[in-house]
Parts: sequence; structure tokens; C-alpha cells
Amino acid sequence: MIAVNGYYDGQAFKPLEKVTVQKNRRVIITVLDENIENINEDDNERIKKIKKLRGCFSKYAKTDVNEAMKAEEGAWESAVVEKYGNI
Repeated sequence: MIAVNGYYDGQAFKPLEKVTVQKNRRVIITVLDENIENINEDDNERIKKIKKLRGCFSKYAKTDVNEAMKAEEGAWESAVVEKYGNI
């Protein structure tokens, strides 16, 4: 299941991001109580920037669970010593 932001233009629901959905897929559409102004170039530019940011932090993600656990081991204690010194 995926979640997609979009708007209703008076005739159809329009996604604000590219989405690939196979034909005849069932969808759930939730209408929010928020009103948006007309979609303009600024909104489209903002959306392009958001799309460019996708995955930009992936290089920092630890894919190996053991590696992540080892990196976190003692992290809190190290941060306290760094901030307050070794008591």
C-alpha cells in the first residue's frame, strides 16, 4: 500500500507526485478538511525539490543490523562524556 498526496480539481483527483499504479487497482481516497489554493508553478517547483531529496540520507543508513547495533552501543554514554566530561 502507498500513500499519495494530491488534490481534487473539481472533476478528478490529481496526485502531486508521480505514482505508478496498475490499472483497476482498488484505492482509498481520504478527503481532508484543508483547502489549498490553485496549484501553481511554485508548488510544482517545490514538488520537484522534494523528489530530488528522496533517498539523500540513504548513504548514512546502516543496512546491516549488527553494524547498526555496534554503532549504537555506548553512543549515549559517549555523548554524555563528550558533553559533561568523564565524571
